[in-house]
Amino acid sequence: MEREHRAFLEDLLSTASPSGYEVPGQRVWAEYVEDLADEVRVDEYGNAVAVHEGSDDVDTSVAFAGHGDEIGFIVREVTDDGFLTIGRVGGSDKTVTQGQHVTVHTDDGPVEGVVGQTAIHLRDRDDDSAPDISELCVDVGVEDGETAEELVEVGDPVTFAQRVRELEDGRLTARGMDNRVGIWAAAEGLRRAVEAGADATVYAVSTVQEEVGLQGAEMVGFDLDPDAVIACDVTHATDSPGVPGKKSTGVELGEGPVVARGSANHPALVEAVRGVAEEADIAVQLQATGSRTGTDADAFYTARGGTPALNLGLPNRYMHTPVEVIDAADLDAMADLLGAVGAAADSHAPFGVDI
Repeated sequence: MEREHRAFLEDLLSTASPSGYEVPGQRVWAEYVEDLADEVRVDEYGNAVAVHEGSDDVDTSVAFAGHGDEIGFIVREVTDDGFLTIGRVGGSDKTVTQGQHVTVHTDDGPVEGVVGQTAIHLRDRDDDSAPDISELCVDVGVEDGETAEELVEVGDPVTFAQRVRELEDGRLTARGMDNRVGIWAAAEGLRRAVEAGADATVYAVSTVQEEVGLQGAEMVGFDLDPDAVIACDVTHATDSPGVPGKKSTGVELGEGPVVARGSANHPALVEAVRGVAEEADIAVQLQATGSRTGTDADAFYTARGGTPALNLGLPNRYMHTPVEVIDAADLDAMADLLGAVGAAADSHAPFGVDI
């Protein structure tokens, strides 16, 4: 991964964007893609779309879409003694929330805090259960509620305070890989499609509010109306200890991006992407999604009466924790594959089934 592209990824990962509060992250993404696209537009909720117009005589369009939001928390109440009670934003995991450094993102700037946990010496040794997030409190270090209310307001978003760290063999760990890697890949896929001289119209999209119900994709899917859309998201790498056998998918870090099959994933688009991958010598893994993908693909494929869609996943360990782990080589391969798909889109269109 080139230095400029790695810096973009780190900028995305270090910019907090919980669902409903995506503006800072969307701004980072939109500013980056301005140099890659003929046009960048943003709707009223912050969904951002970068457009490569392609050739006038080619009437094919393909979209690469990731979601720019992340899970997190929200301030529910400021207590009289200066602590903050919190609620979930998206699928936050109560088992990894206690004892963490967090940042409250206020209109006046960040306020640092910790999610308190009673010391092991004082707890009931026979009770190892994790309290609900609604039972937890953030300690920002003040002595009373009046002082706390000068710093934060009800409704301020909260995220884990983590930085990007490099592990061995090109692995990266951070909070919010889900799904900054997807919007990074969408942007870099656009870059690579343009550099390859794509004749089709290519859209790169960063949606909002996926983690709370695929809301941004529903907005964009109706408005954009592409011939095909590839939802770029993470998927579970099940190659680490502790994953129950019945939950294993066979997906591994370092073995390439993951093409989903079944449910929302249009068979003609699946075939096209797998063919492009083989031609470009890009290794891909397969994953079965019999009922739903759990990604923006589930919203895109029913838009406008039906839009051929595909979920392209990046293997990710420890999803929805502060220590998500991905392989940078998988991410580069994902962007390469998207670029190749964009460059070849007009030769594979239309994407309808043959009956």
